[in-house]
Amino acid sequence: MAPTEPITIDRLDVTALAAAGRLSEQAGWNQSAEDWRIFFNQGAVFGVPGESGPVATGAILAFGGFGWISMVLVSAAERGRSLGTAVLRRCMAELASLNCLPVLDATPQGERIYGPLGFLPQFPLWRWRGVGQPADDPRDANLIRPAMPDDLGTIVAADAKAFGAPRRRLLSGLMQRAPAQALVLRDGTGFVLARPGRLALQIGPLVAPDEATALKLLKAALSRAQGPVVLDVPATWDGIAAHLTASGFLRERPYLRMALGRSQPFGEPGQIFAIAGPELG
Repeated sequence: MAPTEPITIDRLDVTALAAAGRLSEQAGWNQSAEDWRIFFNQGAVFGVPGESGPVATGAILAFGGFGWISMVLVSAAERGRSLGTAVLRRCMAELASLNCLPVLDATPQGERIYGPLGFLPQFPLWRWRGVGQPADDPRDANLIRPAMPDDLGTIVAADAKAFGAPRRRLLSGLMQRAPAQALVLRDGTGFVLARPGRLALQIGPLVAPDEATALKLLKAALSRAQGPVVLDVPATWDGIAAHLTASGFLRERPYLRMALGRSQPFGEPGQIFAIAGPELG
């Protein structure tokens, strides 16, 4: 048997953004060019070079103590060569060099790859898809208001408590990209943000002290949304699931939050009602 050809993996710079975007578009994913810029500017992107750009990618975001792996993509023509696993291992090695434990949100197909590498389940999520809801309850104005730039510190603190690490730069960018859906609880204990994707508005993160309050934030965000909407909700929240179902949303696919060698979630997941997306955590 001929020896296996070694796989070259490069750290990519922003000049590869368009080619990376073609990979996520080919896969039918929602990421826009602005989403890809998050990884190039705030983390790192790795890729297997091809004639017209990378044919496989993976990205990381380090948050302090742990870091996210996402955007593991392989072009249709190059599948079956273990390129995705090679890029994944490169992302894991980079996070290890930063003393960050790798975490990711896995599809069912990804679970079969990540489990044998030592990733353990933390909690399940569901992707929901629907459209914005025009109705809003004016009584919630006593509880919720639009987020202002001065609210960033409060939002970062609430998110860090729930998520497990501060991510100020990421949240600041999300506030600017979808200001209509950037809402805070007047007492500072919760918020919701969103970002426009290639195919739909992604609502999240949504952090609140309890499900009833989270549902009010969600309704307010949906009332300000037009067109297609997606959100990724921890599977434990039956009340939010019931509201989304009644509003015509459909459960699209599951995800499973996993971490290398750790089953205990970071932060306080009981305060997370929608994540920023499987690519951002």
